[in-house]
Amino acid sequence: LLARRLIERGVRFVEIFHESWDQHGALVNDLKKNCRNTDKASAALVKDLKQRGLLEDTLVIWGGEFGRTPMVQGGNDGRDHHPNCFTYWLAGGGVKAGLTLGESDDLGFNATKDRVHVHDLHATLLHLLGFDHTKLTYRFQGRDFRLTDVHGEVVEKLLA
Repeated sequence: LLARRLIERGVRFVEIFHESWDQHGALVNDLKKNCRNTDKASAALVKDLKQRGLLEDTLVIWGGEFGRTPMVQGGNDGRDHHPNCFTYWLAGGGVKAGLTLGESDDLGFNATKDRVHVHDLHATLLHLLGFDHTKLTYRFQGRDFRLTDVHGEVVEKLLA
């Protein structure tokens, strides 16, 4: 509710954070609770934005900065950081609705089809926000760097 109210008042960036998703342990016991705390609220936000005509101009992003290993680590029921295969959920803001893009191997260890590198994801998100990622740079030690490195390309399949 607060996120929607901020959007209605013109706030350009709203972050909703859930600290318990970084599950290096207790995954079996805590995942259901985390899903219960976020699934309905996320769906309600998207539904509310759509009903009020705000979803078209609001990009909703649900994800983290990396994927998770497909197997538990050690004896503590957790999963470690895993950059080879990750999932993001996007809605509104110029994203093609209902699209599932990409596939992984049977274990969820590696992306196998329609791979999207994190630089490509960033380029696409910046494009959806109205930025040309090739011109968005920062200076470090006397050199200009692109936020999306030299590899990032907009993933056209994601665009509405």
